[in-house]
Amino acid sequence: MRHSLLLAELRDAITPRAFLLMFGVLLVQLGFLLSYVGAFHHPEPRRVPLAVVAPQQVADRLDALPGGPVRSTVVRDEGEARARVMRRDADGAYVMDPDGRRDTLLVASGAGGSVTSAVTEIGRSLARDQDRTLRTVDIAPAGGQDNGSLTAFYLVVGWLVGGYLAAAMLGVTAGARPATVRRAVVRLLVSAVYAVVSGLGGAVIVGPVLGALPGHLPELWGIGTLVVLAACTLTIALQTLCGVFGIGLAIVLLVVLGNPSAGGAYQEHMIPGFWSAIGSWLPPGAGVSAVRNTVYFDAHALAGPLWTLAVWAAASVAVTLALAARHRPTEPPPLRGYPVLPV
Repeated sequence: MRHSLLLAELRDAITPRAFLLMFGVLLVQLGFLLSYVGAFHHPEPRRVPLAVVAPQQVADRLDALPGGPVRSTVVRDEGEARARVMRRDADGAYVMDPDGRRDTLLVASGAGGSVTSAVTEIGRSLARDQDRTLRTVDIAPAGGQDNGSLTAFYLVVGWLVGGYLAAAMLGVTAGARPATVRRAVVRLLVSAVYAVVSGLGGAVIVGPVLGALPGHLPELWGIGTLVVLAACTLTIALQTLCGVFGIGLAIVLLVVLGNPSAGGAYQEHMIPGFWSAIGSWLPPGAGVSAVRNTVYFDAHALAGPLWTLAVWAAASVAVTLALAARHRPTEPPPLRGYPVLPV
């Protein structure tokens, strides 16, 4: 008897919908652990692009290192090597002195601390094996208030969290699926206004307030607006498609998959192939690259990240409007014995 009462209480307290939501949360939690630990548990360089001013034999020796940590390209001189690093075609450059035994290693710590450390270690090992000395020159250093070039990552994470939480709150308070196209348009416009304000707030905090990324307020404002808009509209589109479960899907894309592959503590060529492959195609990775390339690399290689963010936002808006246009809200039948009052 007591057992039956307990089962009845459980059925009354935990509805099938609540059970499914809890099961979905469990899957997201396990996915979070798998993604983060899988990406970060054993970071090591994998085909780091390196410009080499040296004979082809030196480049071949680098490419033949165990584990394939380097993908080298021979260039004419130090000027071309610097240009490749600043254009983001290489993460470093090894410049051999043809008239002496002191070589130069060009690095760019603004791109991230882990890949810079890896390039430095590879360069020192090469020089040591050839009985040469090496000086290291940081041609795009991270700012004095931007330790490890991590500010871009945390800034983008903050923008994204605000974006999907704002869209989730709209769904929770006003219904996950907008009932009409007009309501969908209103929700998207509210998201756009929020994105503008949020983008400005983040840019002000890392710039004038904290001095972590100073001197680029208008550019960071624009990038932040696009990052938040992509997160907002993506969450709205997934909610329109899947209801409240869409919030979980947005978290999977932006947090579970997006954050480990975004290039924060460990950059693209320091994480396993799956995360390395998807990073630049997701909003977190695109946002981090856009911020770093703007602040430290004279806005080189900026078109790709901005297009990625714009495509996510535009596709999400299109999906939301298309699904809202197909939705046909049904009105409940009038109660018998009572007049139907206009709303």
